[in-house]
Amino acid sequence: MKKKTTAIVISQKNLAPGIFDMWLETDLAENAHAGQFVGVYTEDKSLLLPRPISICEVDHEKNAIRIVYRVAGRGTDEFSKYSAGEKVKLLGVLGNGYDIGKLLGKSVVLMGGGIGIPPMLELAKEINAHNEALTDGDKMKVSIVLGYRDSMTFLKEDFEKYGKVYIASEDGSVGTKGNVMNVMASEGSDGESADKTADNEDTIKADIICACGPMPMLRAIKVYAEEKQIPAYISLEERMACGVGACLGCVVKTKEVDHHSHVNNARICTDGPVFAAEDVDI
Repeated sequence: MKKKTTAIVISQKNLAPGIFDMWLETDLAENAHAGQFVGVYTEDKSLLLPRPISICEVDHEKNAIRIVYRVAGRGTDEFSKYSAGEKVKLLGVLGNGYDIGKLLGKSVVLMGGGIGIPPMLELAKEINAHNEALTDGDKMKVSIVLGYRDSMTFLKEDFEKYGKVYIASEDGSVGTKGNVMNVMASEGSDGESADKTADNEDTIKADIICACGPMPMLRAIKVYAEEKQIPAYISLEERMACGVGACLGCVVKTKEVDHHSHVNNARICTDGPVFAAEDVDI
């Protein structure tokens, strides 16, 4: 059940130009999971609706959530000026995230691009926690592919706690030049530079993909998954506006008929943001 609550800023720091990292103490942490998000209200009363921001990490022991966001307008610019001890109004927990039950026993590739990188961290963390409690047959093997604009590889060290990380950068300054699909082309199990031996730990094997990032990246992943005949679960959070279903600015065409509207549409913020790639027309 979503609710409006007041959180306390624990800390905030600048990770890269325009990218901020904030920890918030909030009881919403109790029910927060990978792929979900919160609505963050501004103090500026002229901005009526909350700004939807994905959950980057959850600390259940400290009753806290982490949000990593890009300054993109007046609302997020206000957030970037908050400091420890300040109060923030939140609405949450919102959206439907990733279902780890569908990943059990699989070789899972987590793919994040740009500001779609942060929500993949909690998924990596949750998979690691499940692996620690599972028998060998059910454990998931994780490969992490992250795409950046340049050498500012924010959160890279955080991801390295949970699996092997492969980097793509648009300017070629770090890792593979290009995007996450260029990494798959060169480092995947059928890639040009991949050693074909089955026990090669440096080869990316994909039984299933979970991804978040800009729409061109998600479209490419959808095509790739269809070609390889593997499931892909993609977060369409880039398309969200209000985040609470009020503005209808995040409608996506779907394969199935919505039981409310009786048309082939879904609202990303309430029905997603995570969808099976085969179920959405992007």
